[in-house]
Amino acid sequence: MSLKLKQTRQSIDKIDREITKLINKRALLALDAAKVKNGTYNKGDTVIYVPSREREVLKKVTSIKGILEKEALKNIYTEIISACRNLEKLTKVAFLGPWASFTHQAAIRNFGSSVCFVPVATAQEVITEIESGRVSFGVVPVENSNEGSVNIVLDTFVETELKICAEVSLKIEQCFLVKESKSKIVRIYSHPHALAQCNNWVTKNYPDVELISVCSTAEAAKKIAKEGFAAAIASEAAAKMYNLRVLQKGIQDNVENFTRFFVIGKSLAKPSGGDKTSLIFMVKNKVGALHNILGIFSKHNVDLTKIESRPTKKKAWEYVFFIDFKGHVNDKSIMKMVKILKQNCVFMKILGSYPIAWGL
Repeated sequence: MSLKLKQTRQSIDKIDREITKLINKRALLALDAAKVKNGTYNKGDTVIYVPSREREVLKKVTSIKGILEKEALKNIYTEIISACRNLEKLTKVAFLGPWASFTHQAAIRNFGSSVCFVPVATAQEVITEIESGRVSFGVVPVENSNEGSVNIVLDTFVETELKICAEVSLKIEQCFLVKESKSKIVRIYSHPHALAQCNNWVTKNYPDVELISVCSTAEAAKKIAKEGFAAAIASEAAAKMYNLRVLQKGIQDNVENFTRFFVIGKSLAKPSGGDKTSLIFMVKNKVGALHNILGIFSKHNVDLTKIESRPTKKKAWEYVFFIDFKGHVNDKSIMKMVKILKQNCVFMKILGSYPIAWGL
């Protein structure tokens, strides 16, 4: 070993010791902050996850210029925050499973690794786990940039009183997974959205195989781990989880393939300065009713980012509308607009106000 390399490594070791001391010092200060907020450590109703504050921390550290990319700094500090949060109280988070699903990856991206993740089979089960108090938060997919909304998830928001407290945007890279690299493929498993996202690649490379839809990409990977002559379209993380081989990465038809996820909890998130609000409403059955509602947003200069209708499932040809717009429900201008909206709707409910997802 050269003298220069040895000296460089010694310098790195010294810096690592300093960094470790500072991280521990930060953790102690985080506990002090928790004590101020809640009166005592590990209290049952301790507020341990504050999206607005975590977004503020990430914004500040990623604004510091250096050779590391912003995304790398975000990932590092997400884990530091996660570890500090875990000292206050273990956070339990339900997600649409199984393990290594894209929803699982989105949950890690938002909460870090120092939490207790609980995989469940359906979006309704995520809701039930939170409402029962068995977990504090849940993560569900709500929309893909290519395939549109996950309607079964949207429908769960009509009845629950839970709130959306954060959103996560995750870039989706679909991979072609097999158990044995030279095995003949007669069937391909994946989620319907993933099969649609990779239609061109599958048609070109496996035009005659049977396509089988399952509840998630991770479930597809889990299934072929026990089955011969089959392949799955899923993530690289799923390949590692179920000991599969990645025959090809990035097989989705559109490189710009993102999925949006909601983090759900019992409380409304505080304003962060860069927020979005989601609500649902039902209009009166008369000519121009929806036009008049949309006009209220325009009149108050509120930026709508999404509108979508869903059947109420209670009466034929009756719909509820899902809307996203920029701003927090506690902003004075938004509060004024919401009051007018309520007066002009048969039904209206705020689903949540939350920091806009990283990268959006």
